[in-house]
Amino acid sequence: MSLGGPITNAISLKLPPLADGPYNRRLGLVAVIATFGGLLFGYDTGVLNGALSFMMEYFSLNPVQEGLITFTLLIGAALGALLGGRLSDYTGRRKNILLLAVIFFIGAAGCVIAPTYEILLGFRFILGVAVGGASVTVPVYLAEIAPFERRGSLVSRNELMIVMGQFLAFAINAIIGNVWGANEDVWRYMLSVAVLPAFVLFFGMLRMPESPRWLLSKGRHEEALAVLMQVRPEGRAVAEMTEVRLLNAEQADERSGGWSDIIRQPWMRRLLFIGIGLAAYQQLTGINSMMYYGTQVLEQAGFTRDAALSFNVLNGVISVCAVLVALNIINKFNRRSLLLFGFIGTTTMHLFVGTIGVAMPEDNPLRPWLLLVGILLFVGIMQGTIGPLVWLMIAEIFPLKMRGLMIGITVLVLWLTNAIVSLVFPSLVASMGFATFLLFAAVGFLAILFVATSVPETRGKTLEELEEHFKVQYKTF
Repeated sequence: MSLGGPITNAISLKLPPLADGPYNRRLGLVAVIATFGGLLFGYDTGVLNGALSFMMEYFSLNPVQEGLITFTLLIGAALGALLGGRLSDYTGRRKNILLLAVIFFIGAAGCVIAPTYEILLGFRFILGVAVGGASVTVPVYLAEIAPFERRGSLVSRNELMIVMGQFLAFAINAIIGNVWGANEDVWRYMLSVAVLPAFVLFFGMLRMPESPRWLLSKGRHEEALAVLMQVRPEGRAVAEMTEVRLLNAEQADERSGGWSDIIRQPWMRRLLFIGIGLAAYQQLTGINSMMYYGTQVLEQAGFTRDAALSFNVLNGVISVCAVLVALNIINKFNRRSLLLFGFIGTTTMHLFVGTIGVAMPEDNPLRPWLLLVGILLFVGIMQGTIGPLVWLMIAEIFPLKMRGLMIGITVLVLWLTNAIVSLVFPSLVASMGFATFLLFAAVGFLAILFVATSVPETRGKTLEELEEHFKVQYKTF
């Protein structure tokens, strides 16, 4: 397909800038409410970092059973990502987020009151389904409602809320653990906090609009224009409507569908390959090993348990600060360049931590502090670049009609990779010590090569421009 014709002319039209106005405030409110899904995502995945030791004592768990508490949530998240993307294509992004808020509440409340280990695992799985569903639906919802020049910062607010949720989990765990640590039910107090954001997400989304691009994909043009006029000036809203309607008209003969569409069309296969690569390499940095087991890693570095619990909060602080920096620069620099910088930086820190951990004697008083610095720098670079950029780019690169399915597949891979790394990480550290970080460094070199050779640039283009561009650029795979 060539780029000629009316669709190209519409897509190449420069849209008027989004000036100050009430639509900006409405857009900001939409982003705040929707990203409570990210806050829940972060809290529910981070709360075990500190709660696990209390849960092990309460249920008398062995290390395998300990790992299953994390693993079960991540497997649920993988399923939630696959089903959530497809479901959001059928029912709409907003309705899907409302459903996920209910599942978040059921999962979180169930974990708090679980009388046995087996029931706890069941509710952790349910909670994981909500986490995975939110991880695919919220970024897409934000990407589809955001103006293209602000898409990077708006979508990345979800990453900010994820790391904010993790930071709150670390901080609340440290406070509750120190105040009520003698209470055998202290871990229930830690988990119960996640119930509150689920209420905010549900009742807040009741007043939020549906994605205008999803409405257009279902032929509901008047509703789509009404939504756009809530978050754009009138002229800008009409211009975007024209752009998307022309693209939909050109694709009217294409059925909306499934695997056969992806397999049959080389450009879709190529985009899916890129999305899966980004998702897998993000998790193979080992970032979530630090988010789940950071306290244990710091203990192995040489800190006492109380000191490790306190210093682990710094991982959350650094994460929040890094994402705040990312929000200010993500629209100013090319996505691909920032990704390369991120993978080069994290790989360097892996080499540093691995070398210090292996080569420096354990009785050297500088060793734990150097390892702490290396770990914090790794977390900061990761959360300021690779973390938000991967979620942003997988929300940008897929075509509208297949977006839910392709993101679902991509995030399924992300969660499965996360689950595998998280399951084997404690055993690797037990057998290899800090040489484990040298393995992460080896994978980091592969990630650098992948980004340099395969990842496209997406900054400064509308979602429709990107779709047309990829159809031409990736005619073959």
